[in-house]
Amino acid sequence: MKFEQTSLKGNFLINLEKKEDDRGFFARYFCEKEFSEHKLNTKWVQINNSESKKIGTLRGLHYQRESCAEIKLVRCLKGAIWDVVVDLRDGSETFGKWFGAELSDKNRTMMYIPKGFAHGYITLKPNSEILYLVSEFYEPKAEGTLVWNDSKVKISWEIKPKVISDKDANGDALDKIVPIRLKN
Repeated sequence: MKFEQTSLKGNFLINLEKKEDDRGFFARYFCEKEFSEHKLNTKWVQINNSESKKIGTLRGLHYQRESCAEIKLVRCLKGAIWDVVVDLRDGSETFGKWFGAELSDKNRTMMYIPKGFAHGYITLKPNSEILYLVSEFYEPKAEGTLVWNDSKVKISWEIKPKVISDKDANGDALDKIVPIRLKN
């Protein structure tokens, strides 16, 4: 696997190193040794799967507070998404900054999202399917939503949303969110 640090500390894009022959290819999605060498999480307690039928479906920007804060490893299995994270960590030099990248079934790139980040995506193709590993059990009482079009964060979405839930459309502005305080 090839690990590429993004502009946000602890956030990585991970590309597969494929072994190819006339049958196709083989690649590792996860290797505890390689993740440990990069000081990344190696314990996953949930694996979630999501499909969005229409182009322009926006999901997020979701996060979990303090002790329930999650690490995610996201991959697009079918179709394509514009995957976005926003740093909500208390005291972070990049608090309120965002990073986005296209994840697709063609590039097979994964995004590693550390604790203290809001996460969301918009579908670029119909019937896009996402698989993501999560480090903590989901706790509804700890969930928060950063509004997708916050005027201070200024995310450059690849396309305009066409489908969005009420919860996501009415998320909190960055000014209303208490920064996530993480234990070291």
